[in-house]
Amino acid sequence: MSIAFLKTKMREAGAADAVAIGENCISYQVLSERLDHWQSYLQHSVLPAGAVVAIKGDYSADAIALFLALADYKAIIIPLSNDSATQFDEFSEIGQVEYEFVAVDNEYQLKATQTKADHAIYQQIRQKGTPGLVLFSSGSTGKSKAIVHDLEALLAKFTVPRNTMRTVLFLQFDHIGGINTLLYTIANKGMAIIPENRRPITVCKAIETQKGEVLPTSPTFLNLLLLSGAAHECDLSTLKLVTYGTEPMPQSTLEAMNKHFPHIRMLQTYGLSEVGILRSKSRDSDSLWVKVGGEDYQTKIVDGKLCIKSKSAMLGYLNASSPFDEDGYMNTGDQVEQDGEWIRILGRESEIINVGGEKVYPAEVESVILQLDGVEDVAVYSLKHPITGMTVAAEIKITTDETLREFKVRLRNHCAKLIPAFKVPSKITLIDQYTHNARFKRMRKRTD
Repeated sequence: MSIAFLKTKMREAGAADAVAIGENCISYQVLSERLDHWQSYLQHSVLPAGAVVAIKGDYSADAIALFLALADYKAIIIPLSNDSATQFDEFSEIGQVEYEFVAVDNEYQLKATQTKADHAIYQQIRQKGTPGLVLFSSGSTGKSKAIVHDLEALLAKFTVPRNTMRTVLFLQFDHIGGINTLLYTIANKGMAIIPENRRPITVCKAIETQKGEVLPTSPTFLNLLLLSGAAHECDLSTLKLVTYGTEPMPQSTLEAMNKHFPHIRMLQTYGLSEVGILRSKSRDSDSLWVKVGGEDYQTKIVDGKLCIKSKSAMLGYLNASSPFDEDGYMNTGDQVEQDGEWIRILGRESEIINVGGEKVYPAEVESVILQLDGVEDVAVYSLKHPITGMTVAAEIKITTDETLREFKVRLRNHCAKLIPAFKVPSKITLIDQYTHNARFKRMRKRTD
């Protein structure tokens, strides 16, 4: 398979809106012309098929066209968004980047790095004659892992027609959710809305200006959206669906979203860079119970943890051993509750806090703390304790002018009404910065 089916969809869409940044919008015809330009450029370049090529930059019509052209050229693509600029050198070294396209004055220029990419997984892709995709994990549980996909296998899932929607590209170019959203949008002749930045007010203005219908994002961003009040400064009446994933959703944030935006359907999604994005169905808009799976996926629960087998699973890591068992299942490490076909994601096994034999899930405690007036952000984590083994700690960003002592009293009185004493944070630190990373995923301290 090539990108021929995507080119057909683009030609069929013609004058329909394809990509919008701010108030500027281009049609599918123009996007097709940019794709033709890059395909011609690659045919006359020094770039060999099967080369490992980085695209350094954020979403733009040219970046999208270049990505598709490289896929058609059978290159192994490493998209690197500007959010990860401080890690460009690290990622380029791990990924064995041979060539890179760098945006200079909004135009991409090709540069050779003099590196030779000889990893066994790359050789496997070249022998198959298919394009590749390399993504990096967020590194929330340690050093980032380089995840290698056969891009042709990922593309296959988008040949089935779905709904045409005007969708915000919130999740970045180097995120499995961002790639999934981008390919879905183009394959279904939808419109990709690119906010100029990911501040709540900017995202809301982009939705208002371009009549956005779908916002794929993270629970952390939704909490910031609620606190900012930005949604009430803009007309979001066209927004039909908010999908959320990447981390457990606090119940309090979900309830607040449904209260403030009753016209918007909330849908929990689930995916990993290693296996892709599964199709999902929430039990209800205000429920954290979800079904996950789809034609290309098999799931099972083993010792309370979700395991996934995928036809479009990664080929492997460049810098770590394979996480798949002999039957092709990956233990996600996500602890879940099960109710028939429905599951509720409690959190990563590595983040569970064991207090004297009692399990504490950080997301549950964070949800309770976020209900407090004046709490803007919170990250719950574990601390070693000489008697109980572990105890609960929290870093909290507040908007009030309370002293730490005053806030502790208010927090503990609030928590005592809603959760058992062993779940109430014994150590509280007030912080000035947010606890999320550039992907709007909460980063908790590690004390092991």
